[in-house]
Amino acid sequence: MNSLTLPGLTCLLLGAAVAGAPTPPPPPFAPPVVSPVVTADRKVTFRLRTTADEARLTSPDIPGLGPGAMIKNADGVHELTVGPLPPGAYRYLYEVAGVRTLDPVNPASSEGNANAFSLLLVPGSELFDTRDVPHGAVATVTYAAQTRGSQRRMHVYTPPDYELGKGSYPVLYLLHGATDSDDSWVTIGRMAAILDNLIAAGRARPMVVVMPNGHTGRFSRAPGRNDREVELCAAEVAGDIRPFMESHYRLLPGRQNRAVAGLSMGGAQALEIAANQFGDFGYLGVFSSGIFSLDPDRPAPTGPSWEERHKAALDDTELRKGLRVVWFAIGREDFLLKVSRATVEMLGRHGFEVKVKETDGGHGWANWRDYLGEWLPMLFKTP
Repeated sequence: MNSLTLPGLTCLLLGAAVAGAPTPPPPPFAPPVVSPVVTADRKVTFRLRTTADEARLTSPDIPGLGPGAMIKNADGVHELTVGPLPPGAYRYLYEVAGVRTLDPVNPASSEGNANAFSLLLVPGSELFDTRDVPHGAVATVTYAAQTRGSQRRMHVYTPPDYELGKGSYPVLYLLHGATDSDDSWVTIGRMAAILDNLIAAGRARPMVVVMPNGHTGRFSRAPGRNDREVELCAAEVAGDIRPFMESHYRLLPGRQNRAVAGLSMGGAQALEIAANQFGDFGYLGVFSSGIFSLDPDRPAPTGPSWEERHKAALDDTELRKGLRVVWFAIGREDFLLKVSRATVEMLGRHGFEVKVKETDGGHGWANWRDYLGEWLPMLFKTP
């Protein structure tokens, strides 16, 4: 007969006691949180379920947000209602215990240079709402960048019916700003919806739009870093991106079918790309930007200036004849307004006819979406 040791007998008795004990009830089910909620009057309610005592809403885009403190309601959910907001796309994050986080119940997001944001759309815009029109496609494209020695990513928009395999198209190279990424013009910038709507209305020609990554790595405000990013981007477009696009996509040849534009840092990159290849581009758009070294409040650069480095191209009247549109747009509250005006003045000294639009507002997507909507109909028109 087997005998139980004292430890074994103890385990047996404890097991029997546990087996006879009632199973504790499951914790009460917490109803799902819906966030964000946009009402017909364009007010937006944000909600976050958290055990933390405090939570805040932060956003680089929501006007007049203030501290953004959220209030815990009777169900233990933190809430904040803002607005009414103008129609637009808005990025936001929650801040809990000093940590910024995405909205866990909102799958829509916008990728920055070194972070991501949750994304919401407040409808009501004729320009960038998603409408019942033929839609183009946006692809994320990976290519070998020999100029940088790495595999790189860009976004490429192709117009409706491109997949049918017929015909070739003009191309726009479209650059984002500092702290953003090649994803930004598509998500927060609503580029595809804007162009879909303009094409459907007969206001813009069907075109391919190339949106490269203008950053080498994490954005830095170190002295000279932005200038380096401008030069590297121009070299990559010339050495890697244009050859890739022209060998993989059906693009029309000639500068009359090629445009370049950008905002903020991307505007400076667009200027550098065009100046290095003035014979290859027929259209140049600069949004909220210019040549940064022309800022009267910035120390004068050492070495040759941008104007001196590109003097031969700037003064070449034959090359300038094929440049059909040079368009600058900026808000009167933009911190780069002096830079933009100084750049326009410099180009004028070399004989360039620059169209200028100064608007209300500052340095933000509320302006840049509108600028894109005005810029696209200017492109690829028969003289």
